[in-house]
Amino acid sequence: MFKRILVPIDGSDLSARAIEASIELARTLGATLLGFVAEPLAPLPATPAMRPLLQQEQLEHDALTQAHATPILARFEAAAQAAGVPFEGYFDQVPNVDQAIVAAAQSHRCDLIVMVTHGRGAFGEFLFGSHTKAVLAGCKVPLLVLH
Repeated sequence: MFKRILVPIDGSDLSARAIEASIELARTLGATLLGFVAEPLAPLPATPAMRPLLQQEQLEHDALTQAHATPILARFEAAAQAAGVPFEGYFDQVPNVDQAIVAAAQSHRCDLIVMVTHGRGAFGEFLFGSHTKAVLAGCKVPLLVLH
């Protein structure tokens, strides 16, 4: 049925729920998990004259995003390996998290996405938006939403 499951995570408590549930699902289905951390891009320079100064900031930003994503993916991989579930993990710096999740599912040929939602309600979604709804609107593969 499902052979490659994409699990976008960010290291939050909600991500831990997605990790646990996706490992159990993958073990039951005999599927491979793909952990994905989408990191924001570094800010763009305000003026062309600032570009040389921002090269160092870009290098620092790259190091920070790698330092954030690597241990998150390592914990996911360790949990998957302990359960005997095949795992692949990667991170990317992206301008739009929702679009990056959809693109990752397509480029890695995933046939299911497992995500968690904050469940903020209509007012919260108005203020903060909803990655889950945006992914649902943009993807062509099934989406399992955990609350």
